[in-house]
Amino acid sequence: MTHPSTDAADAFAELGRIKLGEVGLDDVLQRVAELAKRVLPVPVGVSVTLVRGGTGHTAAFTDDVARDMDERQYAYGGGPCLDAAASGSVLSVPDLGAEDRWPEWAEQGRKAGVGSSVSIGLPIQEAVVGALNVYAHTPHVFDDDAVAVLETFAAYAAVALANAQLYDSTATLARQMQEAMASRAVIEQAKGIIMGERRCTPSEAFAILSKTSQDSNRKVRDVAQALVDRVTGTSRS
Repeated sequence: MTHPSTDAADAFAELGRIKLGEVGLDDVLQRVAELAKRVLPVPVGVSVTLVRGGTGHTAAFTDDVARDMDERQYAYGGGPCLDAAASGSVLSVPDLGAEDRWPEWAEQGRKAGVGSSVSIGLPIQEAVVGALNVYAHTPHVFDDDAVAVLETFAAYAAVALANAQLYDSTATLARQMQEAMASRAVIEQAKGIIMGERRCTPSEAFAILSKTSQDSNRKVRDVAQALVDRVTGTSRS
């Protein structure tokens, strides 16, 4: 029977103390992988797989073996981490030496010194799913107790990752909106300058900006900014 590590409680507590405003999504993913190593009393390697648009990639890992075990699955087009991510379930490989569902992957894993693994699905959000993958050097490491501990950790991790993903998406959207508003403001300024110089309508001023943009192969915003800078005497490097 594999009992939880004495560090497990601390790992769960640290997971709950992650402050989304202070760290990015990549940092949260890496912290999840590192904390997962501490919930079991045996040495393990951990990775986090994310799947977007049917394509998987390893977003965080604690060692090269864990990353390589994931990447072989992506190359083969199947494996426990991908299947766990797709189904949201737990996929255990008790002994890679007796594994017949993914024989090529298992053979490569045994050559790399991996004896067993478990992957637990992480339903992060509709567009992004993932899996927490844990690899051990010896077979039959992940008994029912170990899997139960990892499932509990994965449930908390999924919440943290979903919140981090939402926070990251919201921050990105806010930044894009700010950039769009700034672009609109400078374009309106440029239109006003053109209207004053050429005594034309707003639509005619924008048409002049658009033509200059096409002729110079620059964005309308950049053309507008250059005009505003010229008139105001501002120099931008």
